[in-house]
Amino acid sequence: MKEDEGRFILRGQTLAFSGNPFEVGAEDAVDFRPDGAVVVEGGCIIAVGPATEIIKQNAGAPVTNYGDALIMAGFIDVHTHYPQVDIIGSSSQGLVDWLQKHTFPCESKFGDKEVAENAAEFFLDQCFLNGVTTASVYCTVHPQSVESFFEAATRRNACMAAGKVCMDSNSAQGLADTAQSAYDQSKALIERWHSEGRNRYAITPRFALTSSAAQLEALGSLWREHPTALMQTHLSETKDEIARVLEQHPTYDSYYQVYESFGLAGEGAIFGHGIHLSDDERRAIAESGAAIAHCPTSNAFMGSGVFDLDATRRAAPEILVSLASDVGAGVSFSMFATMRAAYEAARYYGVVLHPAEAFWMATCAGAKAMRLDDRLGNLAPGMDADLVVLDLKSNPLIARRVARAEDFYDVLFAQIIMADERVVKATYVAGNMVYQRAQAST
Repeated sequence: MKEDEGRFILRGQTLAFSGNPFEVGAEDAVDFRPDGAVVVEGGCIIAVGPATEIIKQNAGAPVTNYGDALIMAGFIDVHTHYPQVDIIGSSSQGLVDWLQKHTFPCESKFGDKEVAENAAEFFLDQCFLNGVTTASVYCTVHPQSVESFFEAATRRNACMAAGKVCMDSNSAQGLADTAQSAYDQSKALIERWHSEGRNRYAITPRFALTSSAAQLEALGSLWREHPTALMQTHLSETKDEIARVLEQHPTYDSYYQVYESFGLAGEGAIFGHGIHLSDDERRAIAESGAAIAHCPTSNAFMGSGVFDLDATRRAAPEILVSLASDVGAGVSFSMFATMRAAYEAARYYGVVLHPAEAFWMATCAGAKAMRLDDRLGNLAPGMDADLVVLDLKSNPLIARRVARAEDFYDVLFAQIIMADERVVKATYVAGNMVYQRAQAST
């Protein structure tokens, strides 16, 4: 093969998925190679396979050898709030108190372009430091907050979804829009940013408690006009929230039915939390093709409840559940912290979450939730080269634990339980390295 200037190879251990481990089991879903290689050209994955064969087939292409580090698809965070980076870890009495005491005062500043730009830059850098290459992001009610975020993402060539938060009820002074302005401003942002480069737009009613029936109807109409956009919102995070939503929208039998009735459900809809859903709601979500964003660190920090993944899947085996940080009620950008919290939530109900299931929820499931699974979330030819390289011995405790691991899944489990941000050795976006961990001097 002739040397191709734009082609390069990453060598190391490789992890890919050939199926959903919840459905076919880990052994049939995981494709692990202890000495594998990934060929990248033009921002895309060209080939994946055994290192010796790949290097021979691509003679002349430069090789970066990561040794026993693990190369896999970048993590996908399907529910997070970039304006909340400055209030992460702030104490509150619960959801409503959190919104009133911390969230609304923080978000009120994002009409200022400089504030929004600074937060967007910091947020994206934190994503890459933690190996998160794609996210579905809540901005604020200000269109400027969306502009600043997409501008920052575009400079990095990152595939990000984002949307202007819409709320015309129960909000703070200076943060309310109207049904009409929510429609008009969101429409203008869709026309400017959706599918511009790698950007995706997400229509974003904050949640049914902060939107009137008129606003939900307007946003449902907007989604029908732009069906390739995403729709993101919150659902059944707390029991008090559910009661208040049904008081505000009294003609509906369930919280989910409120969204469904206004056309805000279906494939491409991402519902944050879903902790307190009925089995009927779970089945309806599954049948619609919508996804639940499981936010375990946020759920624990806010005292909202413990999401029961096993009961959710027993009620609706086809339901799509992906993982999310929910920064800033969530306390970490790390998908390892998120996977660890998801494991602990499952254990609360007596279930052991397999590491293959956790990693699948943090990659493939997220891509599917965002309707990007033809391009992202897996290590396969034709996929965009959004990659993360993981140091599986990133600190002395993990190195000691990995030395005694029973198999590869045991190694992955050790990462879930003990990894910190040092686990991410490098992050690639569309084939370009956007983060590399500095090596300690000797």
